[in-house]
Amino acid sequence: MTSTHQGAIPLTPHTPQAFPTLSAQQIARVARHGHTRSVAKGEVLIESGATELPFFVITRGRIEIVRTAGDVEELIADHGPGEFTGETNMLSGRRSLVLARASEAGEVIELERDRLLALVQTDAELSEIFVRAFIHRHVELISRGLGDAVLVGSSHCAGTHRVKEFLTRNGLPFSYIDLDRNTDVQALLDRFRIGIDDIPVLIVRGEQVLRSPSNQQIAETLGLNEGIDATQLRDLVIVGAGPSGLAAAVYGSSEGLGVLVLESSVPGGQAGSSSRIENYLGFPTGISGEELTGRAYNQALKFGADLVVARGARALACERRPYAIEMDEGHRAPARTVIIATGANYRKLPLPGIERFEGAGVYYGATRMEGQLCKGEEVIVIGGGNSAGQAAVFLADQAARHVHMLVRSEALAETMSRYLVKRIDGHPKITLHVKTELVAVEGDYHLARVRWRNETGDQETHEIRHVFVMTGALPCTDWLQGCVALDPKGFIKTGPDLSSDDLQAAGWPLARAPYLLETSLPGVFAVGDVRGGNIKRVASAVGEGSIAVAFVHRVLQE
Repeated sequence: MTSTHQGAIPLTPHTPQAFPTLSAQQIARVARHGHTRSVAKGEVLIESGATELPFFVITRGRIEIVRTAGDVEELIADHGPGEFTGETNMLSGRRSLVLARASEAGEVIELERDRLLALVQTDAELSEIFVRAFIHRHVELISRGLGDAVLVGSSHCAGTHRVKEFLTRNGLPFSYIDLDRNTDVQALLDRFRIGIDDIPVLIVRGEQVLRSPSNQQIAETLGLNEGIDATQLRDLVIVGAGPSGLAAAVYGSSEGLGVLVLESSVPGGQAGSSSRIENYLGFPTGISGEELTGRAYNQALKFGADLVVARGARALACERRPYAIEMDEGHRAPARTVIIATGANYRKLPLPGIERFEGAGVYYGATRMEGQLCKGEEVIVIGGGNSAGQAAVFLADQAARHVHMLVRSEALAETMSRYLVKRIDGHPKITLHVKTELVAVEGDYHLARVRWRNETGDQETHEIRHVFVMTGALPCTDWLQGCVALDPKGFIKTGPDLSSDDLQAAGWPLARAPYLLETSLPGVFAVGDVRGGNIKRVASAVGEGSIAVAFVHRVLQE
């Protein structure tokens, strides 16, 4: 490997938040959790792709952080005395994206990952310094695409959109080659023998080539779940990593419970696809759903929760305790208690052929990623709730030439927060179409045109290539297979909503009544959008997740 840094562009700016220098007193506190050792010039401390990630504080000498691609190196950062290595993979236990090497002989304090986690859980000051720096560094890696994966795809390909969403919302830095815009990539395609039918293609570490991969294949190849033993009996297994599930993971793990979170796709749930949440307490200027749930994810990892992605729950084994969650690939995760936080999916429009355009003109979220796809174009947002309102305002402000909002009701006021209604009413780039519904979608590989019908019955055809659907909700409860009582719409009944007939039919075995948020199965709770009677607010979901953990403690003591 060349010793010259090709195109060396260290992370900038070298801010105190991303690259702080520890005081002598702080270094001494770190030293009590690790051991001090000498390093020689050129010694490799962490290999790129390594699964064992020690943490280093430099007391003498320097450590360079390098991204490798074949024989080419790119300098990412250069740490000196008082600085430390690592980014959020130190918390998650995922493979290292970079190589760490001593550029000068010196001395370091070394901590294994479990010792680092113990330190951040007990030392509030160091915890804030380390976690904040890890997050800032990881954000920079993502913004510059400094990962070990290259995605080759097309904006006209639904699979490309799915893979981009999976990588982005799992916080995985990657480079993207758009075949629609990059006409000089034929050499790359020829090198890996990539044909048009293979798209999307993910090239990992310049070696492995995944052709039209599933989310599970990506997770396995990138080692997202390595080191997590899902078959270990846990105090609490949480199914779903939306706001309610992540809140339960944070409170459960911070209070000493052994916690495992199972997520079938990507952390964040519906909230993670929200462009901007402006009515969540503590964020007066708003925060994107992706950023909010990303912070919650790192917070759960900090306290020791394990999170498995791309392994959904196929069934709940509820015949005896401990319960078990049957996952994809036949694995079982045993649990003393369970919190169901699988949420709900937006209802799909009953239009012929709409499935062909999902991810290729029809979307169920409005993040920066979707915004880039429709920049400068007209778009449609369907729905009258807060999610639809947030999407309309975001797209009008950031990307679209014009936004058409289609709602079946007479107005927005009954279903949307007042601040959003006012913003939509006064926005020059948003047109509200009341008593209007989409009736047809047309196109070849990508959505090309739509037709809608207004309140008079007249139909209009428009050359619009992007439709955002945010209508209604269907609870994700099919996998429960009769284990818990559901309401007529398929949502889980809990606590006081469970009638005596429900409990009798379920064979409720205890003298006490179900706790608040407890289902008809003792020790199994439901929170967030999957629960009947839920309040569709992020703050409510977070509250339910934390409340459920309080009752989990009671069940474990019974």
